[in-house]
Amino acid sequence: MLEPNGPLPPEIYWRRRALAIGALVIGLALVIWVAFAVLRGGGDHKADPKATTTSAAGATNKPAGSSSSAPDSGSAKPSASGAVSAAPAAASQCPDQSLAVKVNVGQPTYKTGDQPVFGIVITNISSNACERDMGSGLQLVSVQSLDGQRKLWSSTDCYPDGTPDMRTLAPGQQAAFTVTWSGASSQPGCAGERLPVPAGPYTVVAQLGSVRSSPEPFNIA
Repeated sequence: MLEPNGPLPPEIYWRRRALAIGALVIGLALVIWVAFAVLRGGGDHKADPKATTTSAAGATNKPAGSSSSAPDSGSAKPSASGAVSAAPAAASQCPDQSLAVKVNVGQPTYKTGDQPVFGIVITNISSNACERDMGSGLQLVSVQSLDGQRKLWSSTDCYPDGTPDMRTLAPGQQAAFTVTWSGASSQPGCAGERLPVPAGPYTVVAQLGSVRSSPEPFNIA
């Protein structure tokens, strides 16, 4: 239906003008909202999946000031000064040929009824540090006749078991031990009666493994 020619009544004119302005405002608002949404969507940065995987595998996020070193076992570690110090290597077992055994007596002559004291010194004669169990059960100290043909007493006859005593010896280092003898005879397994050894000349010998000392003479008067 066509509008009649001529000026519109004021109330219709202002109503249409208000509708046009409202439509313009709504359209402008939509344009601004769309533009803002586009700009906001374009400005967001998403994490790169590859970068995330690399970061998770290569580093661990920790608070500032905390240590980032990973646990390790036995490897070289930085010292307090920042230098790297190597973990000390464990010493190897001392073979018999790397040791020397020496025995000595507390005094050259003892009275019958005394308890002679013997000293044993084990020396590392090799050029390398090594370790060896030198417990009393492994040390053999024996008293023999002067010619070495008759054994009168042995430290392991009545006390075959002893407390382990692991020693680490540097080249040339010594380990010293003391054994006190009751002055009575003994047999393997502590069999038979133990009798006081009569007066006379004797020798004492110390042994560790296959290494024997030279016999050391002494007297019982």
